[in-house]
Amino acid sequence: MKQRYYSLDVFRGATVALMILVNNPGSWSHIFPPLEHAAWHGLTPTDLVFPFFLFAVGNAMAFVMPRLEAAGETAFWKKIIRRTLLIFFIGVFLNWFPFIKYNDAGDIVAKPFETLRIFGVLQRIAVSYFFASVIVHYFKIKGSFVVGMFILLAYWFLCVAANPTDPYSLSGWFGTNVDKAVLGEKHMYHGEGVAFDPEGLMSSFAAIVQVILGYLVGNYIIQKGKTPEMLNGLFIAGCVLVFTGFCWDMVFPINKKIWTSSYTIYTTGLAILVIAVMIYLVEFKNRKGWWSSFFDVFGKNALFIFAMSALIPKTLWLIRISNGSNANGKPIYLNPLAWFYQHVCKPILPSDPRIGSLLYALCFIGMMWFFAWILHKKKIYIKV
Repeated sequence: MKQRYYSLDVFRGATVALMILVNNPGSWSHIFPPLEHAAWHGLTPTDLVFPFFLFAVGNAMAFVMPRLEAAGETAFWKKIIRRTLLIFFIGVFLNWFPFIKYNDAGDIVAKPFETLRIFGVLQRIAVSYFFASVIVHYFKIKGSFVVGMFILLAYWFLCVAANPTDPYSLSGWFGTNVDKAVLGEKHMYHGEGVAFDPEGLMSSFAAIVQVILGYLVGNYIIQKGKTPEMLNGLFIAGCVLVFTGFCWDMVFPINKKIWTSSYTIYTTGLAILVIAVMIYLVEFKNRKGWWSSFFDVFGKNALFIFAMSALIPKTLWLIRISNGSNANGKPIYLNPLAWFYQHVCKPILPSDPRIGSLLYALCFIGMMWFFAWILHKKKIYIKV
């Protein structure tokens, strides 16, 4: 019988909580540096959150994959296709929701499909989960590791081969042209000022490997059990991958936005070290408490709560509260969450608006935790 690892649930819940935190500041103009993404190369603590979650997806696969494989080929394919499509189209739905918007005149108009962004966070989770599941199913443990390393090296080769002189810049990275050809510029992310999708097609290669490595680590934990040998193995593997990723960074820069192979290796190493510490504290030393319970609640309905953290602000955006007028006499409207930030959080320390922005994010986390806690108390677990 497989042992239960409460620490892995806490790890998954913590990544969800942090994803919600960094995605919901009071103001995108006032954020503490550790809560911002790296401008391009390099990483911040915020850049660890998404790869940690994909790694946790792989961990969870290690516990459910034997049951799926035992059910037979038909059941296996039915399960992973259904889950992949569900997660992917929830992501597309959230990108388009609430299907209407206010124009400059204040009238409600439809949000055109022609400018709908196709990819996003949930879509990357879906794609990575699907291909990692197929690779693990057919290539097993050793084969999956070999395939994963091949993918990372092949992605590196493609980057350099497509543009030997400038392979890793925003303008020189080859994946953008692929995304433009397949998705179309209007269906891509434009947050960098140009059509560039950080969750696009080509950068998904290394993200798939993140899930595979999470699976391999999860399988290792299951096989070794709660033993000092398992814990020592995790610490050694984590240190080796961190060192390898750091060395690879010298020739293939660590970069989240194009999800480089060095980024996958480096962040996987850090994730292993964090999980090793959690296993030591929770499973070996029984250091459970309010902190573990807080994050565990998020982990019980991880993807659902993350989706709700996007759905709630988008829904409340439809409600407009009058907030005076601008210099030209044009009325200013705020949605309820923006009003809460402007009139409750921001005034607490006007000299440093980053404090109010962070306070708002923490309040939002508290609200999402309350929803997750209610579901947990009622034993409602929504499997996506």
